[in-house]
Amino acid sequence: MELVSRQDPHLREVLWFAVCCRALTLLLQANFNPLFFFQALFNLLIPDHAADAFYPPRLSEPGLWDLLLEQLLGGLSHWDAEHFLFIAERGYLYEHNCAFFPLYPLSVRAVAEGALWPLQRLLRLRSRLLLSAVLLNSLFSVLAAAALYKLGCIVLQCRRVAFLAAVLFSISPANVFMAAAYSESMFAFLAFSAMWQLEKGQSWLSGLLFSLASGVRANGLINAGFFLYSRGKCFALQLQVGSGSVRKLPLLWKQLLSVASSAVLMCAGVFLPFALFQYYAYVRFCGPGTGPEQAVPKPLLQLALDKGYRLAAMNGVKPPWCSQRFPVVYSYIQDAYWNVGFLRYFELRQIPNFLLALPVTLLGSWAAWTYIIANPRHSVTLGLERRRSEEEGKPRAGFCCPAVFVYVVHATVLLAFGFFCVHVQVLTRFLGSSSPILYWFSAHLLQEYEPLLWSEGTDNQMAAPRSEKSLLGKSPSSCGKGTCGNPVVRLLLNCRLITRLSKCILGFFLSYWLLGLILHCNFLPWT
Repeated sequence: MELVSRQDPHLREVLWFAVCCRALTLLLQANFNPLFFFQALFNLLIPDHAADAFYPPRLSEPGLWDLLLEQLLGGLSHWDAEHFLFIAERGYLYEHNCAFFPLYPLSVRAVAEGALWPLQRLLRLRSRLLLSAVLLNSLFSVLAAAALYKLGCIVLQCRRVAFLAAVLFSISPANVFMAAAYSESMFAFLAFSAMWQLEKGQSWLSGLLFSLASGVRANGLINAGFFLYSRGKCFALQLQVGSGSVRKLPLLWKQLLSVASSAVLMCAGVFLPFALFQYYAYVRFCGPGTGPEQAVPKPLLQLALDKGYRLAAMNGVKPPWCSQRFPVVYSYIQDAYWNVGFLRYFELRQIPNFLLALPVTLLGSWAAWTYIIANPRHSVTLGLERRRSEEEGKPRAGFCCPAVFVYVVHATVLLAFGFFCVHVQVLTRFLGSSSPILYWFSAHLLQEYEPLLWSEGTDNQMAAPRSEKSLLGKSPSSCGKGTCGNPVVRLLLNCRLITRLSKCILGFFLSYWLLGLILHCNFLPWT
């Protein structure tokens, strides 16, 4: 597999660091570990919060091994993880479960029933589902780091920045959600892999991966824009080749039809999982009542009554969204259960959540501004204008290269939508699992403004520390004698010497990495 090529020491370092970070995450969140004193202190100072969140009753008595696993990994089963684990165990029993897409819980159930089947005598199903989720997310987060590195090498044309960005991904501010039973790790792996394959020209494989991603999270639908832009850009550039007077009209229409048909097919593939899931929800909750209450265990029925959760065809009454012209359960749940909508979160009592999202908002906005200032004409023309032969004095690689444009637009759309239309505190994991820009721009800032990183590499690369051209000549074969050492580790070991900007960037990543573990695993609100 190309992801784990042995010929690239940078990739090996990315994989090794990702594995180490994932292992450290699991160690720190456990209630029983070599650092038990510190975890016990956290739990003493910050006891588990009595959150008004989805918490279904356990219907089977836990055994000794179940209790041990709960001590080890129970911190990763809180908040939305309860939804995913419940869906994996019981299916879409409650209406609001349909806010969580099926591919991730299906994968968790498949591993629990397959690879972990030998453990069924030791662990009840829910414990195996939790273990399955943790193992899958550990794998997906490591592979996502590798996919991000490969994507960065192609798009940035700068191995050093791509390497640094992939390493930063392993200490992502959204780290706890990459480890917990959430779908972020799986989505990041599929999205970054799809982007990588599209950059390589593997359109159909990319389409398949993007389609799978939209079966994991709803924001995967936005990825259809990558296909539309790719096809539109190819067509626009073809029109600019040769003389327009010579071009025949039938040939132009043939090319236009080919581009349009391929774009429509790819986008249909991206939207298909979403449409199928909405149809499934309609059939389940809007179809003729079959008395499902009789098959539902009494504790779960009681939970529905206590919390106001809607079961399928409960009492023969259909949900209000069933009678809408376009019966989309996802948008109804977001509106009715979580009050998601334009400017609905703009309240004085939500100021702390806006402050929590402030770092990623500033970083995302700064990234877009930096790119536009560096490429004003390219941004105005949407990158659809054929560039003249190499423009003097302008770098052709790094964060400000032309190929990054579509990713900046993608990240900016996600940022604007997340800031104005959803619960703003989720912006960190929303962007951190969906867009490479957060990591590329952070790596760009560190590489550009941190003198400790200027001295890395071979002698022929250090002529101009502020020029990204000096970073292009680094080949895998030249990365020896410690020259491909982990730049993040190097900065942390010399934290007193690094610049204020580097301290801010690393401080943001590491503080959210650690605080997320402490708060989320104690059932306290986090991003």
